Amino acid sequence: MVGGMSNANLTRLAITATLHCLTGCAIGEVLGMVIGTALGWSDLGTIALAVGLAFLFGYSFTIRPVLRSGVPLRTAVKVALIADTVSIGVMEVVDNGVMLAIPGAMEAGLTSWVFWASLAGALAVAFVVTVPVNRALIARGRGHAVTHQYHAGHGQHAGHDAGQHEGRAAAGHADHGEHAGHAGHGAEAGHADHAGRDTGHADHAGHDAGRGRR
Repeated sequence: MVGGMSNANLTRLAITATLHCLTGCAIGEVLGMVIGTALGWSDLGTIALAVGLAFLFGYSFTIRPVLRSGVPLRTAVKVALIADTVSIGVMEVVDNGVMLAIPGAMEAGLTSWVFWASLAGALAVAFVVTVPVNRALIARGRGHAVTHQYHAGHGQHAGHDAGQHEGRAAAGHADHGEHAGHAGHGAEAGHADHAGRDTGHADHAGHDAGRGRR
């Protein structure tokens, strides 16, 4: 089990990973089915397009956050291939198998509720079947488990930047306080000097008054 993770946390992580794959697969599946059906392609051609687009969108949804961690594109693509290939593959096999098993689903037009209900049901079944697969992979440190170090690295980088920003802000406040202190010291010195000059003027006036009385 990864890092002593509890069964409940492992299951939640598997569900999150499967939803991640399902999002990309659903976009690719729907787009492929719509294009293939609209163009009147055969079942095989439509399924091939849907599967290809599902892998494309599924991988892209993993590559983007990994790239944000600062790794090169080649590494991000490699991580996506390791993390998503089995998950997307299982999902596509189940999804398209269900679509083929439902009578008239592939032949129904885009305006038919049979087509959309069948596609939604197929994706739901694929999700349920893929969750335990992802759970088993993550428990062994495979599948989506390989992406965690990159997400963590991105968080550490952000924390480091935030710490630097706070440090600069604190230094700025310190400098401001130091300047204020210098200004206050200068003001106090100015007041003292002014008071000294007033005292000197008073002494001089007293001395002149004494001479006048004599």
